[in-house]
Amino acid sequence: MTTLAHKIDFKVIVSVTNANPNGDPLNGNRPRQNFEGYGEISDVAIKRKIRNRLQDLGERIFVQSEERADDGLKSLKDRVDSVEELKKIAADKKKADVVRFSEVACQTWIDTRSFGQVFAFKGLELSVGVRGPVSIQTAVSVEPIDINTMQITKSVNSVSEGGGKSGTKHFVDFGLYVFNGSINVQLAEKTGFTEADAEKIKEALMTLFENDASSARPDGSMAVEKVYWWEHPNKMGKASSAKVHRSVKIIKRPEVDRAKSVADYEITVEPIEGIKLTEIDGL
Repeated sequence: MTTLAHKIDFKVIVSVTNANPNGDPLNGNRPRQNFEGYGEISDVAIKRKIRNRLQDLGERIFVQSEERADDGLKSLKDRVDSVEELKKIAADKKKADVVRFSEVACQTWIDTRSFGQVFAFKGLELSVGVRGPVSIQTAVSVEPIDINTMQITKSVNSVSEGGGKSGTKHFVDFGLYVFNGSINVQLAEKTGFTEADAEKIKEALMTLFENDASSARPDGSMAVEKVYWWEHPNKMGKASSAKVHRSVKIIKRPEVDRAKSVADYEITVEPIEGIKLTEIDGL
């Protein structure tokens, strides 16, 4: 496999319609908002969805959701111990080969060599930190979002005594969210992240919400509208990631009062000389 040899930047535009894209457990599971009223989807939630898609594509994943675990293992520590060489290295308390541990972990799991990982668990005799080349920012809505709250009635009590039959459900009427990301070549060389891995990340971004439906996010309520994928001609990049990400302009059409779909926005891209742009419609 060829290690990635050129910098990559990407931007993803996501539409949300009558769904809760990322509930905040510290705020009654209402859709996340910043102090200015703009909607947010955390980078952790986005990485979870990417991991799930990579898992669907047949890749080995280290940080698996408990309900999606495909190897019968119940913890990250168990997953480390399931790899004989990692277990052997970790057992050597006096002179554990941390470098080799990182190499094996990156070779074994695509999410480790993509996003990095801290291996420090109870019962593990060493602590190893891996910095991954793929960085992803929090998704933020283009405009402040409106959140609706629906009172719901359950058909049965949760518990025999003291339980209630009522509850609430929160959702965003409509929001257009955008998140940016980059792939760093220097870190790719350290983790062994390859050109093929980059293509898998791209494919995961294009189908981010496949097999992700829930009562808060029904099928079709969240969609990837656009993926912008920039490939620089060299390791350092032809332009800064900030300049590349800002080259996409999203402006609400002047005749639109309240946006209800992605068609209510005009999206333009300023070309940057020397950088190859691939524009992909979400699948």
